[in-house]
Amino acid sequence: FLLLQTNLCKMSHKSGFVNIIGSPNVGKSTLMNQLVGEKLSIITSKMQTTRHRIMGMVNDKDYQIVFSDTPGIIDPAYRLHENMMKFVSEALKDADVILMVTDIYEDPEKMQDRLDQINQLNVPTLLLLNKMDLSNQKSVEKMVDLWKSKLPKSQILPISALHNMSIQFILPKILEWLPENPPYFDKDQLTNKNMRFFVSEIVREKILMIYQKEVPYSCEVTVEEYKEDDKIVRIRANIMVSRTSQKSIVIGHQGKKIKKLGIESRIDIESFIGKKVHLELFVKVDKDWRDKEGKLKKYGY
Repeated sequence: FLLLQTNLCKMSHKSGFVNIIGSPNVGKSTLMNQLVGEKLSIITSKMQTTRHRIMGMVNDKDYQIVFSDTPGIIDPAYRLHENMMKFVSEALKDADVILMVTDIYEDPEKMQDRLDQINQLNVPTLLLLNKMDLSNQKSVEKMVDLWKSKLPKSQILPISALHNMSIQFILPKILEWLPENPPYFDKDQLTNKNMRFFVSEIVREKILMIYQKEVPYSCEVTVEEYKEDDKIVRIRANIMVSRTSQKSIVIGHQGKKIKKLGIESRIDIESFIGKKVHLELFVKVDKDWRDKEGKLKKYGY
């Protein structure tokens, strides 16, 4: 009797992978950060801001939700993009629940292949129609009907991730669908990534915000040194660029650009870590790294 009772208690715990997918710039990372309650995913208005699959855990005594933010789905132009899309494919394969994020501007007619793929999966899907604050009720209702015709097995919820509108309805629906499992990760774990990863992502976020055209997409950030003392964290990071001409652009005239990058990055890193930071940035050329499989593996793709 005691053994049976113990097994019943174990099975009452829910745990699973809730994977967020969608096109670039529809608000996946903003949603991820709202759901987890921490800024784990960097956010800019530029496409391809998210390059990796980033997991964030929400834990309670009765459940563990493992959210995954994924790169925006694009047609690959570089081998880097192909590897980014592999993260999306993995997220579709291991999902217990899919959060399909779109927005009021996206045309479902232009993404039929992706919708067909989701329709073929036997996975509970919640389609989140984001940026509802920028529309009116009649238009939103029309979009809901259109999406329902394209994803008939999904449930649809209009939200505004930026303004935290209707986000509170997502968790109860996830818990309804989440399978009974023991936790996959320690209950005190917030993410699958280490501090070096988040430092590199913060610097990359600032690169996307400061630089224009192709330069931000040609950059990768690696943390060479991360030393934590009682009062200060000393960080040395490299900014890898694809071509020699990009190195001078990143540095800027008299080093003004990289100085600005360093200051803005340090402020956000200090906020994230909760300690004073000494940050050194160096720019190096790694020719055509976006199309070299060995380099991509080295950088975590």
